Amino acid sequence: MSVTDEIKDRIDIVDLVSESVELRRAGRNYTGFCPFHHNVNTPSFVVFPDTQTWRCFSECDDGGDIFSFTMKREGWEFSEALQHLADRAGVQLKPLTPEAAEEQEENERLRALLEEAVVYYQHNLLHTDPGKIAGSYLEKRSLTENTIKTFGLGYAPDSWDSALVYFQDKGYTADELRDVGLVSERDKGGNYDRFRNRLMIPIRNRSGKMAGFGARVLDPEDVPKYLNSPQTQLFDKGKLLYGLDSARKNIRELDEVVIVEGYMGVLAAHQYGYHNTVATMGTALTDNHINIIKKYTKRIILAMDSDAAGAKATIRGIYLAHKAMDEVDKSQTGIGIDPFGMNFIGSTNKRTWKEADIHVALLPEAMDPDDVLNSDPHRWKKILNAAKPLIKHMINVLAENRNIDDPKEKIKLASEVLPFIYDIPDDIERDHYKQYLARFIKVKEETLISYLPVRTKNTRKREVLREKIRKAKDPTLRERGQRTGELYEAHCVGILLREPDLVYKVDRELGKEGLTRFDEKDFQNTDFQILVRLIKEALKQSEEEPRDYVISHIPENFLGIVDELLVRTENLDPKADKVLEDLMRAFLNLRKWQIVKSNDHLRYLQESNHENGDYKAVEYQKNITQFLQEKHKIDKAMKRYTSRTAAFNS
Repeated sequence: MSVTDEIKDRIDIVDLVSESVELRRAGRNYTGFCPFHHNVNTPSFVVFPDTQTWRCFSECDDGGDIFSFTMKREGWEFSEALQHLADRAGVQLKPLTPEAAEEQEENERLRALLEEAVVYYQHNLLHTDPGKIAGSYLEKRSLTENTIKTFGLGYAPDSWDSALVYFQDKGYTADELRDVGLVSERDKGGNYDRFRNRLMIPIRNRSGKMAGFGARVLDPEDVPKYLNSPQTQLFDKGKLLYGLDSARKNIRELDEVVIVEGYMGVLAAHQYGYHNTVATMGTALTDNHINIIKKYTKRIILAMDSDAAGAKATIRGIYLAHKAMDEVDKSQTGIGIDPFGMNFIGSTNKRTWKEADIHVALLPEAMDPDDVLNSDPHRWKKILNAAKPLIKHMINVLAENRNIDDPKEKIKLASEVLPFIYDIPDDIERDHYKQYLARFIKVKEETLISYLPVRTKNTRKREVLREKIRKAKDPTLRERGQRTGELYEAHCVGILLREPDLVYKVDRELGKEGLTRFDEKDFQNTDFQILVRLIKEALKQSEEEPRDYVISHIPENFLGIVDELLVRTENLDPKADKVLEDLMRAFLNLRKWQIVKSNDHLRYLQESNHENGDYKAVEYQKNITQFLQEKHKIDKAMKRYTSRTAAFNS
């Protein structure tokens, strides 16, 4: 049994969903109002205990298992939902060594100390006379009491030992206070408060756990203007984005993140309803930042200063984003020139870069995000809407103060920009920017130098999986005891892991029958949804063979699942038409099974509503009619494949 199966076995989906959705029994199933869209008239959300799945039959038109429900509800990625549900189920994902267990316990105590520090500093802000200094500052920045309390803003007294004495009285040691960065050690011995007479801004990791503080001066004579917690085992500013814990759910919903340069920009944006805003903390955008962001959205808007320094900083961030999203193998060097004088490392894996859609929004001169938002919140939206694609922004900025009529300057500019252009996955978009650059530097498009990426080596485990694919012959699923739907799902995914290109043929065959295209939503199992997404990604890229790409990019915790699917499909028939027929039969059976199941559930809902005197739920009947029409098409298609198979076998 896999880890995900063990977790599903221990957590009942009805119990899980009932915590956030009011359910009532309808026959064998449970119904309620969908928590993912507004609906107070007709309960369209159904939980199926028999299959341990859920589905919304209305606006969302989505469904899945306990993992997909948790991911959608919390705005989490799969790994976060896996950890959360594993903790709930009492399933240990990775055995802890005694040392790791001790470190985990220590970290929890340190985080508890930081949580108490939030309360301590906020009390000083809201309930002491010295705290009025910070209160006046926040009032000038137009921050409301609700924003102050929501983000836990506070005040550090103008004292050398106020926090030190307070927390030692509560039982914390000087070593612990130093470990979380609340105090610093004197050269001649002893300790003193690190933060004095400053506005205190709690910084949490993306899960909402305390990591450290950012602190802004209140006395103009003090330096530095902003002082963060030092590097600790909990705080690494290169791996943290301020506000992500509050923004991540909205980022997923809007499929867009806005990155600003400071805490105040995040606070103002959230106050005015722009909840998808985060900030770096006095650092350039790092590869760690981008690797975190890409788990939530592909569309990134960098809202930066419009002055020359700000523009250069933006380009610097773009370069780092590109480098990070390429997940470079630093042991290998490619071609190209870094706009900042560093060697440009050749990309070895462009998956994440290809997924990104980075734009740059320039702020009005001498204005910060909070200046714009406080003067006119609607103007902020216009600025974001006017954000330019990063390639155009990069070309314009890098061309400043250059004589583009000089052939050597043309070469330099092309060398700096072309690696980014050639990483664009869409042929039309890539050609568009090549043409744009060619027109900009006034050369023929054919003369632009090609940029060829370096490929990485696969791990031994992935090579083993690749070898299983190479030797594959014919799929048969003989394992018993699985639910019918999962049996079909596993069969389909197992074949597609071996032959991703079959997705195109399946789509063509479905189109002939008037059926909708192949989609990850055809699968209820979250593991299979993730693998189907990966298969479709493999077909969109062009650097590797789709099969190689799939194996190279399988998440480490999925290797066992993939290995099991490949074992099940290790006897693929060498005849391509037979494989396609087998896949089509399995896929059509999967859709038919889902339609029959959904149709039954809708009839239960309809009957249940009638029993309660509700005869207005006409959408149920519409859905039932649509399901029956779809089933008729599937039955017709199944006859074609069944008869064709019979002809082949005769």
